[in-house]
Amino acid sequence: MNTNMRRAAVAVAATAMAVTLAACGSAKESGGGTKSSDSAKKGDDLKIGLLLPENQTARYEKFDKPLIEAKVKELTNGKGQIVYANAKQDATTQNQQADTMITNKVDALIVDSVDSKAIAASVKKAKEAGIPVVAFDRLAEGPIDSYVSFDNEEVGHVQGKALLQALGDKAKSGDIVMMNGAVTDPNAALFKKGAHAELDGKVNIGKEYDTKEWKPENANANMEGALSALGKDKVIGVYSANDGMAGGIITALKAAGLSKLPPVTGQDAELAGVQRILAGEQYMSVYKSYPQEDAIAAEMAVKLAKGQDLGSIAPKKIDSPTTKAVPSNIVPVVSLTKDNINDTVIKDKIYTVAEICTANYKAACDAAGLK
Repeated sequence: MNTNMRRAAVAVAATAMAVTLAACGSAKESGGGTKSSDSAKKGDDLKIGLLLPENQTARYEKFDKPLIEAKVKELTNGKGQIVYANAKQDATTQNQQADTMITNKVDALIVDSVDSKAIAASVKKAKEAGIPVVAFDRLAEGPIDSYVSFDNEEVGHVQGKALLQALGDKAKSGDIVMMNGAVTDPNAALFKKGAHAELDGKVNIGKEYDTKEWKPENANANMEGALSALGKDKVIGVYSANDGMAGGIITALKAAGLSKLPPVTGQDAELAGVQRILAGEQYMSVYKSYPQEDAIAAEMAVKLAKGQDLGSIAPKKIDSPTTKAVPSNIVPVVSLTKDNINDTVIKDKIYTVAEICTANYKAACDAAGLK
């Protein structure tokens, strides 16, 4: 064989080996990113990692996890599976959980971050491994691929407007207490911003707290401090950023011996919150359609895992502190009061009438027309 023929034979063999190696590699093995040709070849046999932040708030275990699991199954003809972990409000734990999922080569991650800044390192690792990341409910930092949440600033506006409506012409007759969420949650800052836009100048804010870890017991302790500092008879209303904290606040108000509870806001339409609204202990909550948000998160993850374009499921572009123009979907919210329980949580099958109307709340349910 002459020199030219030998060169040609080596070239053909090298090409054949390269094709064989490419055919053997998977998108996960290549780490080629979500837009690689390998990624586009993935079928329905997907593993989607789901990282939720805590189990204090009822929504995560009761709604988000099962609803996302069901939607992933639906979108993958029953072949896709969820790999689940809950960080129980510990950012270090959540990073370890994310890193484990990355090592185990999940096809996509859905992340509701404990701490939006702390999770950035794991998001970067996922990106480097070719695993797309959906920021769920909270806008995580790092190179996320998409984001779905509610209009969080609007949540604060809705809460603030409701509190003003409850106070009426007595809005400046005393002090209100503001019980905001955790500083590690970027949503808490948006709720606060929206609420302040409604309340500033229209009420006297006697005390304001950023509640560590959103815990009801911390809100309870803060409320006890506010009552001691301001005087229990001076507090005419409480802005509470969610229902869990509202429960702790209302416990403190009752323990202080108030004959009539001031209006207290909330968020998440937790079962206990809905029952307190019916009983007249809590004025309102903010209902957020978890089924809608969960379905969008699942569809984003499946599309990204398959290398497909998000298209109409991500109609907006939102900037995070680290990433510009993140494809996003923002779901609207509803003010939940005694008057629209039937048209929200019952209509959407979040709760049944039987779940809400236990023996202690039967009379209140009858009065509200829940049957």
